[in-house]
Amino acid sequence: MQGVLTGFAVIGVVIAVGYLIGVRGSLGEHGRDVLTKLAFNVASPALLFTTLARADLSVIFSSGLLVTMLSTAAVAGLFVVVGIVRGWGVGRTTIGALCSSYVNSGNLGIPISVYVLGNASLVAPVMLFQLVVVSPLALTVLDLSGAGEKGPLWLRLLTPLRNPIALGSLAGVAVAGAGVHVPGPVMNPLTLIGNMAVPAVLIGFGISLRGSSLPGRGVERWPVLLSVALKSLGQPVIAWVLAVAVFGMRGAGLLDVVVTSALPAAQNLYTYASRYRVGEGLARDSILLSTVLSVPVLVVVAALLG
Repeated sequence: MQGVLTGFAVIGVVIAVGYLIGVRGSLGEHGRDVLTKLAFNVASPALLFTTLARADLSVIFSSGLLVTMLSTAAVAGLFVVVGIVRGWGVGRTTIGALCSSYVNSGNLGIPISVYVLGNASLVAPVMLFQLVVVSPLALTVLDLSGAGEKGPLWLRLLTPLRNPIALGSLAGVAVAGAGVHVPGPVMNPLTLIGNMAVPAVLIGFGISLRGSSLPGRGVERWPVLLSVALKSLGQPVIAWVLAVAVFGMRGAGLLDVVVTSALPAAQNLYTYASRYRVGEGLARDSILLSTVLSVPVLVVVAALLG
């Protein structure tokens, strides 16, 4: 359980620092917006490029990844269906679907993989799938829905080639796939810039909590509660059923896929919501509640399957 507690403690401290910064007004009125733009346009693309450029792409071909893909599609699809029926709009529904399925594979997944699963590389397939497939697809939907920049249809269809998050991910995959070695004078500055991404996202998230109401209330109540239920309970249960019934997984392999599916919604989803000015409250509350609920869920999963 040390990995679970360590990962959550680190995130909690940095978010608390952001909250105190917001209370004190240390970064001014537009501090959160600056951090969000820095993370979205500069730091996150650099982090994704440096991470994926060094990745072993062969790890994506595994039954565990298939379970992750199917469970992700299942819970995201459920949220989309409800969003369409309830008329929540394309932007809010997209953010909600992400909060229901996009796990915190980086700053929580890595330490938990080390301390609970015993191998940091076990979270790599999930991270690659989310960075290369889910993020570009979701951001393209947000752009084409009108949440992003307006322009001619042909230009908007080229969104994946203009979005900094997608561009950084695709460039990293291209470098890794081609087996190109990026020299130190190029990689080292990008690594340094990329190291700002996680702190900027967490501090910006903390600032957003200043003056906010209790999560799960207001106009976003039902989207928040649905996304949290799908993320915290639905996804790990679906992953467990698929792993056992369809792929016949047992032991360590089963523990791996269920633990990664039980991780909370990733903090960078709030950056996406802030960037597109849609579903910000939904993202903030879903991330917060799913992070809190994932602690007992991960403890139970590790106890039952470990």
